[in-house]
Amino acid sequence: MLIELRSVTRTYRMGTVEVHALRGLDLDIDANEYTAIMGPSGSGKSTLMNILGCLDRPTSGRFQLEGRDVSGLGDAQLSRLRNAFVGFVFQTFNLLPRVTALRNVEMPLIYAGVAGGPRRKLAREALERVGLADRMHHRPNELSGGQRQRVAIARALVNGPSLVLADEPTGNLDSVTGEGIMQVLDELHAEGNTILLVTHESYIAEHASRQIHLRDGMIEAA
Repeated sequence: MLIELRSVTRTYRMGTVEVHALRGLDLDIDANEYTAIMGPSGSGKSTLMNILGCLDRPTSGRFQLEGRDVSGLGDAQLSRLRNAFVGFVFQTFNLLPRVTALRNVEMPLIYAGVAGGPRRKLAREALERVGLADRMHHRPNELSGGQRQRVAIARALVNGPSLVLADEPTGNLDSVTGEGIMQVLDELHAEGNTILLVTHESYIAEHASRQIHLRDGMIEAA
């Protein structure tokens, strides 16, 4: 089992008000699953994504990643785990604007302490994998939206993560470009990667083999 959640809650305090973002979730995800998480605004999608990506921790309950209980880890431990096991693809790309595509893809390896030569080799291979061998020395402002998202996917893959989290990966793209990005994610899943996709678009969710619907912080259907 890659991911195991048991009775996971997440409560935020806003002034004197408690917001119950997640309300006792139980969820299992196997390695090499392709899963879409859906739900209306405020359903808990982003909170669940943040917990699964080790960006946040549950208020209560148990979260295990590859058999390791990460619910009570400190910030430094979560950061190391996140860099080693999770690759992120964001709606807004989150690329460094002043450096090349190659350098952007190198960043997780820099944080991991990988030496320059091997680091550049892995980054080049990741960019080739997403069809950007001829754009690796371009900066983000020299790339189209679809190309920038491919750079973000290459960056997510370069560490060989156990889990790729894609948060509305086509949200800033036109439908044709977005379909191209989904084809890349489909191919990555076919190669053995575990993909977790957050989306509010049903036609995007149809790429996944499993759909989980959230409402009011609970799983409505799975």
